[in-house]
Amino acid sequence: MRTERRKDIGKACRLLKLSRSSLHYQSIKDDNAIISKLQQLAVTNPVEGFWKCYGRLRNEGNIINHKRLHRVYKQIGMPLRRKVKKRITARVKEPLEVPEAFTQTWSIDFMSDALSNGTKFRSFNVIDDYNREVLFIETDYSLKSSRVIWVLKHLINRYGKPKKIRMDNGPEFVAKLAQQWSAGNEIEFKYIQPGKPTQNAYVERFNKSYRGGVLDAYLFDCIDEVREVTQQWVDDYNNARPHDALGGVPPRKYRELNSPPVGLRYAPATPPLHYAQQADTLNGLK
Repeated sequence: MRTERRKDIGKACRLLKLSRSSLHYQSIKDDNAIISKLQQLAVTNPVEGFWKCYGRLRNEGNIINHKRLHRVYKQIGMPLRRKVKKRITARVKEPLEVPEAFTQTWSIDFMSDALSNGTKFRSFNVIDDYNREVLFIETDYSLKSSRVIWVLKHLINRYGKPKKIRMDNGPEFVAKLAQQWSAGNEIEFKYIQPGKPTQNAYVERFNKSYRGGVLDAYLFDCIDEVREVTQQWVDDYNNARPHDALGGVPPRKYRELNSPPVGLRYAPATPPLHYAQQADTLNGLK
């Protein structure tokens, strides 16, 4: 019986043009370590493909042939992965309170608009919750996390360090660079709940005034015009425009009337240089 079975197996192998030894071959390769690492990468980086996984493993010091990795990659079904959106970290709803003094809580937010030629630009608005004073409005075509940190550093040098800063969940605010800066400077970042702009009502209400007074009131041909008109409007807003929430008193006058004079850092008369303008100045000094 065994002899006949061997003959049948041999005949079948010849018909299929296979080696008889391939029927009895058992691989001694252990792919468990590779499978474990690939599955871990699939969890931490779900949108990256094969070559990104290969590059990450090589950068970690794993010497592996890309053909073998691709075999295992297909074997465990990673090419069939579906892109899954991550949920934002849960935010706790907190009441919107008025601080007891100046430079305790700031509120920040972004706005977008376009020049007359259609070129889009953004503004980064910073106000103090105590008296709704505009601390700064930075305008440019692109505003990244590093630019946000630059503005906040500049304002801390002028007004002192706040205890916390309220903001939404924009990518510039939740970026790792911004969170590291927050922890390093012991400033608490208070994130509002997604889709709840009323939790950041102070700066949202200010955005409406800024849009009506500047962005929707003029046609701008360049970013310098936006900056010039914005600075003029901010000076009027802080020093002359009656504020309903402050009993008809302008924000800066309200601060002078209600804040103790000791230890305060008042803003200088000359406006601060914008990021781009300061870069040009530094380049000219080199």
